[in-house]
Amino acid sequence: MPMTASRPSPNALAWLLVSVLVIALDQLTKWWVLTSLPEYTAIPVIDGFWNWYRTYNTGAAFSFLSDAGGWQKYFFLVLAVAISGLLGWWLSHTPRRDWRTALPYALVIGGAIGNVIDRLMHGHVVDFIQWYWRDWYWPAFNIADSAIVAGAVGIALMGVFGHKAREAAGEG
Repeated sequence: MPMTASRPSPNALAWLLVSVLVIALDQLTKWWVLTSLPEYTAIPVIDGFWNWYRTYNTGAAFSFLSDAGGWQKYFFLVLAVAISGLLGWWLSHTPRRDWRTALPYALVIGGAIGNVIDRLMHGHVVDFIQWYWRDWYWPAFNIADSAIVAGAVGIALMGVFGHKAREAAGEG
């Protein structure tokens, strides 16, 4: 019997195009912010709910470690690159058609790299979306942060409900 080489199924690395799209949109919006919005001045988008508000974050989510003295910049750079590398490796081992896994990974990678670019170029992350209700203000964020959160939620949902989704799709 002749041996036939089986072709490996295509992996999900093509989903990195979503990461590239997130990075491009993130950097384009940050360029707009840096060239158009004054610092620390609220510009209403939807009165009573949403402002454009240019600010900077040297820390992580919710300004975590923002006043740590500077070492956190390198820590968050290394962390973002390591997580992106791990998720990229997982994408290389994920079937291309498994969008429920690939899309969240790609979103996190794109968001993480978008913020890495800020840290390398500016020494901080540029934030500009501010949501609020009366006297309660959500910390300002950006497109990269939104992609990271959406991706993390997707990863968590796949962790909780993934086996049911795969069974429904006939994969498991």
